[in-house]
Amino acid sequence: MKTFVSALAGLLAVALFSGAASAADLVLYTSQPNADAQATVDGFMAANPGIKVDWVRDGTPQIIAKLQAEMQAGAPVADVLLIADTVTLERLKEAGKLLAYKSPEAANYDASLYDAGGYYYSTKLITTGIVYNTAAAMKPASWQDLVKPEAKGLVAMPSPLASGAALIHAQTLAGVGSLGWDYYKNLADNGAIASGGNGAVLKSVASGEKAYGMIVDYMPIREKAKGAPLEFVFPKEGVSAVTEPVGILASTQHDDAAKKFVDYVLSEKGQEGFLKLGYIPARNGTPLPAGFPARDSIKVLPLNAADALKNTDQDLKTFSTYFKSK
Repeated sequence: MKTFVSALAGLLAVALFSGAASAADLVLYTSQPNADAQATVDGFMAANPGIKVDWVRDGTPQIIAKLQAEMQAGAPVADVLLIADTVTLERLKEAGKLLAYKSPEAANYDASLYDAGGYYYSTKLITTGIVYNTAAAMKPASWQDLVKPEAKGLVAMPSPLASGAALIHAQTLAGVGSLGWDYYKNLADNGAIASGGNGAVLKSVASGEKAYGMIVDYMPIREKAKGAPLEFVFPKEGVSAVTEPVGILASTQHDDAAKKFVDYVLSEKGQEGFLKLGYIPARNGTPLPAGFPARDSIKVLPLNAADALKNTDQDLKTFSTYFKSK
């Protein structure tokens, strides 16, 4: 029954997007916010006027679930993925679902930011830190501030069940000796709410419903510049980071267009597009957006992608144990 349902879901997905796929030269599945996904696609099509791109946007777990259902049905729709984290693409690589492509643009990136075999490439650095409403009584500077009595019932965060960045963040903090999984237990005991993605956290804190939140950097920094009552903090212990990698599906029927898309998002022009959207570009020598501190002042906490991949199922179970009622 489960197999039948998965296959049916895949066939429905094919039906839904068959018109788009037949009309387009490339189909992108992405976890970028809608406006950013459209800007990325518009920039690519402007640089490659002969190629039409259609895109589908959702959280990384939902995108992968959609893709897996399509694969089970024998008809994957996507040509290219641009999603939250390298751990997810590493899983697809190990399953033989990605196409190796050695982009000439890789010469402008640190080797740690792309797969040596050319299966995926990081496009930006998206860190997760603390956002707080400017009316909040406490001005947090540490992750530990979110488990203090002053923050009881006032913290919102995205759920790793809905957000790839949130999963990477949880796994990263769990690897910090002074935090660990006990930190998440303490958050739950202190009344923190874990639900949905980063957008819900932004709305909750900006409206004053919650005073504090865990969130990806660009959202509150971008909204603060528009006048929202928000501040973003890079906690003293350090921050997690996802790199929103791009990869080509092995099943693509549009190899040339897919490779051009990879080259574009890694190119100077493509990286400037991400900079304008408020992201930290991954390409060497590219400046940071307005509102960010100097690059060397941001402490990025380490994460072993292979270990994170191996531990993902157990880590999700652990998190769900603490936040089962949230």
